[in-house]
Amino acid sequence: MDWSQSLRLIAPEETITVAGLVLLLVAAWGGDKASRLISIVSVATLVAAMALVAPALCGGAMGPETSAFFGQFRADAFASYAKILIYGSAAVTLVLAPSYFERYDSMRAEFPLLVLFASVGMGMMVSAADLLTLYIGLEMMSLSSYVLAAILRSDGRSAEAGLKYFVLGALASGILLFGMSLTYGFAGTTSFAGINSSVSEGLSNGALFGIVFMLAGLAFKISAVPFHMWTPDVYEGAPTPVTTFFATAPKVAGLGLIMRVLLDAFGEQAAAWQQIILFVALASIVVGALGAIGQSNIKRLMAYSSINNVGFILVGLATATQAGASGMLIYVTIYVAMSIAGFTAILMLKDENGNYVEDIPKLAGLSRTRPGLALALATVMFSLAGIPPLFGFWGKFVVFQAAVQADMLALAFIGIAASVIGAFYYLKVVKVMYFDEPADVVKGESDIWHKLILVVACAFISPLGYLLTSWLGETANTATTALFAAL
Repeated sequence: MDWSQSLRLIAPEETITVAGLVLLLVAAWGGDKASRLISIVSVATLVAAMALVAPALCGGAMGPETSAFFGQFRADAFASYAKILIYGSAAVTLVLAPSYFERYDSMRAEFPLLVLFASVGMGMMVSAADLLTLYIGLEMMSLSSYVLAAILRSDGRSAEAGLKYFVLGALASGILLFGMSLTYGFAGTTSFAGINSSVSEGLSNGALFGIVFMLAGLAFKISAVPFHMWTPDVYEGAPTPVTTFFATAPKVAGLGLIMRVLLDAFGEQAAAWQQIILFVALASIVVGALGAIGQSNIKRLMAYSSINNVGFILVGLATATQAGASGMLIYVTIYVAMSIAGFTAILMLKDENGNYVEDIPKLAGLSRTRPGLALALATVMFSLAGIPPLFGFWGKFVVFQAAVQADMLALAFIGIAASVIGAFYYLKVVKVMYFDEPADVVKGESDIWHKLILVVACAFISPLGYLLTSWLGETANTATTALFAAL
């Protein structure tokens, strides 16, 4: 093996790791007073990592030359696509966080460091070509995430969210590890390529159980039904910038990892896992839609919305085709933008004392008191609902189109019908803001960075986003071609 080639391929992970270790020393000596400097350097590091992975995506990198460390790591175009979304989401989180934590006098130097180390783990997840790499990356992300959820120590809700996330996450990791052990036992290898070769002529019952347990563990990470129970409590209890992070980067990493495992390691036996994904997709769509109807806290509503949207994304995976995988990447990209816009708007909902407003009834009449903020939040809600001409409609369209092309008409019809149900709770928020008598609660001013991020994200999910459909489709096709080339 050429070590220099392997080290070159992991340059983004090396950059973030070295920066994280150096900044860890800065945090140890400078304390929380250095938190802003550490955040700025961390954002610059993540942007540099995005620049390092971009050439692989633009060049459509695939094949043996993208393999590192005896085939355990793959730095292809698919991994690069996911990493750009992951690092970008992490950078936005770090930009949004300071003003929130300074409100509680709780901005800690460890926060950007945890985001950096979680990003390293997520990068390993989407580049995993071996069960060992998969688990190491997953645990790096998870351990950082548990601390992030509970980082606001002065808030009991944050501590509760961190504890719930840790306990349930540990259970999910155990289930995943058991599934990996079964897979290794019956396939005789931890390599995705080796597993694919081993099951190509038939899948034993033991290997099938391995798939089931692995999917159960991975479904927890993307908050898919029936492993979604942690999501509303953690989204509500965790600090809002952390919730923004959970709703974006780990979602991309989890979905990318599931695509790697199913389409790479078990691509030859798609019939064995398609029924599982079909159930998880439809159950997530229905449970997410019905669960959100009775919510009065906007962060809990966004939690159920994430469950609902994960279901729609998995419709693309259920097709087991390149068109479906490409549709997934397009949908994930749009969903990340919608989530960033939604949670940035939530961070801007403050009363005259600077306290954050999360109760939906308190948003009554927001269109008359803060018309710009109400318009942005309405844009997010309509786009999440998939109502044309907003860009969120395109995400649903491409995955349903892939389902129709794969002769899964029933799946497409059920998904479309369920999306109509889901539109109810999004429209409820718009109705409260535009048609109820003003509560006149939201009066606080927002940081300029929040406004800038909200404007950019809303522009992307507005009808202007359709100008990018051709480029986005070609880029997603390039990424998925690299994924299927590994089969």
